[in-house]
Amino acid sequence: MAIISNAVTMADAGAFSASLGSMVLIKTITLSSAAATIDFLNGASDVVFDGTYPTYKFVFTNMHPAATDPSFGFQVDVGTATSYAQTITSTTFTAQAREDGDSGQASVAYQGGYDLAQGTGLQQLIGNILNSNDHGVSGELTIFSPSSGTFIKHFISKANTLENANPPVMSSFHGAGYVNTATALTRIRFKMGSGNIDAGTIKMYGIKDS
Repeated sequence: MAIISNAVTMADAGAFSASLGSMVLIKTITLSSAAATIDFLNGASDVVFDGTYPTYKFVFTNMHPAATDPSFGFQVDVGTATSYAQTITSTTFTAQAREDGDSGQASVAYQGGYDLAQGTGLQQLIGNILNSNDHGVSGELTIFSPSSGTFIKHFISKANTLENANPPVMSSFHGAGYVNTATALTRIRFKMGSGNIDAGTIKMYGIKDS
């Protein structure tokens, strides 16, 4: 006899599933000390990054840089490769407001300096992060069909930080793009553009039926 709620089978012949929502938490990594990178590798340490879910979301919270004014971003790779240098094309815009409330300095603008045009470097999610003790960057990255053997891999991101300026500037970055490969992705790496990640948490979710 099965127990079904909202068309989701919770128990069937003694089996029970705790994954009742559309977003399933796969892995949480919280730094206990500074690290150069945070990596999620399919098949390692309980990470699933394959065809199990059609869409994956990474939520990063209070990523604090060790260096002054770095960017924060990601790269991916395929198979057993570890160069993290896949070809990406992307675009980014920001909405900004000054901490002192000067509305004349508020802006919404295209940020071409954060784009990749068939580039293989770090895909920046946000830049110029203020590294005061109480600041960092938070946001999310969504990757669609990373395991596809037919299509390129689209992604959408948004991130928020306080930029190092005088006075400081609140910046909301919005990005999108694609990884130009029809080969399945197997791993993703997050890192600062310079220096270590001093602290922070990244949660990896699989989104069912998306």
